[in-house]
Amino acid sequence: MKILIATIGTRGDVEPYVALGRALMASGHEVTICTCAHFEPFIREYGLGYAYVNNDFIDFMHSPEGKIILGNAGSFWETLATLAPMISKLGNLQERQMADVWAASKESAPDLILYHPKALGAPDFAEKLGVPCMLAFWLPMYVPTTRFPAMGFPELPLGPGYRWLTYQLIKSILSMMSKRVRKWRTQNGLKPRSPGLRMRLPDGRPIPALHGFSRHIIPRPEDWPETSIVTGFWFFNQAEDWNPPRSLTEFLSRGEPPVYFGFGSIFGRDPKRVTQIILEAVRRTGVRAILARGWGGLEPTDSAQSESVMFIEAAPHRWLFPQVTAVVHHGGCGTTAAGLLAGKPSIICPFFGDQPFWGRHVDRLRVGPSPIPQKRLTVKRLCHAIDVVMNDSTMRQNAATLGSRLRKENGTSNAVAFITQWMNNQRFHEL
Repeated sequence: MKILIATIGTRGDVEPYVALGRALMASGHEVTICTCAHFEPFIREYGLGYAYVNNDFIDFMHSPEGKIILGNAGSFWETLATLAPMISKLGNLQERQMADVWAASKESAPDLILYHPKALGAPDFAEKLGVPCMLAFWLPMYVPTTRFPAMGFPELPLGPGYRWLTYQLIKSILSMMSKRVRKWRTQNGLKPRSPGLRMRLPDGRPIPALHGFSRHIIPRPEDWPETSIVTGFWFFNQAEDWNPPRSLTEFLSRGEPPVYFGFGSIFGRDPKRVTQIILEAVRRTGVRAILARGWGGLEPTDSAQSESVMFIEAAPHRWLFPQVTAVVHHGGCGTTAAGLLAGKPSIICPFFGDQPFWGRHVDRLRVGPSPIPQKRLTVKRLCHAIDVVMNDSTMRQNAATLGSRLRKENGTSNAVAFITQWMNNQRFHEL
């Protein structure tokens, strides 16, 4: 079976699909990932096919406007308010992105399209090609439930009606932002209304939805259709063929396990300020620390390196996190999952998007303290959080127990089994 995976975003929006793609490929399928050209070497490194999308999204996030979004965005509504003045520019970006994904869809001629919601138009391209599609995502945003509100909305004591309404509000907002999708559909002889908004295939059946998170963190709601599942996180072990630099192994062996600090490919308007806050908190709390620079993130100075502090470019989380005592990060799904998988407490300092959501779940499960939004990050708050994760034995045990449970899951295998079964049923349905 030929499978096209369409995704747009940062590395955190690509890496889980590489894990899923590798598992699908191991099951005999031909897999192509369609995403920004920035990630082509990473995708090909793991033997997967690559389909081109321009780097406009990546370039935008590095632009002054993109840094404003990262600096101002917090809740779902703050993000919308920050984006509003940029709608025209973002719309043109989306149109170019859609053109590339559509070209890749035609060229790859897939039997199935798996898509991230930011890959605008993917369900519509599947409809035009006459092939099925599946939502493959790690956030509860698109399949309504009365159990909890959609990601981005607060958990208010307003009952099941409120929770259900949050999903309808997301659908309404997306509908208002889908002018270009409707235009494309009309130009290509399809009815204006997108199946992606309705989460329905053209024949009226629900679009299957794979949710790549763990039931131990967010249990599957009983009122979801049987075509919506929780698989477990989509991990793969990048450490298998990785040789750590000698300087890193020597640093780890010289003393107590350090605290990890890293914000991945997310960056704010003032990374130097964040770096100085971290270094001062490390000095005051007396912990050893590893700071991962990431892509445009933490910025070392000549005076920052010391016997107790080490800067690195990056290291596979599956290799490094079991060797640290706690993980301080932005709260992206992948980094959150990796920290929890290692059984380590997390301090989440979110920028935007799903990061506050994962921060709240870490706090709710008592595997980390309350999240510290980047806009409120201070030396005092970070010192307090470090003291908590270092000294709260109950929190550390909770994290270890959750890590043990997560290590028994196999999210990619569960996803592959569901995809295979559903596609077999789909062929039967077509007979």
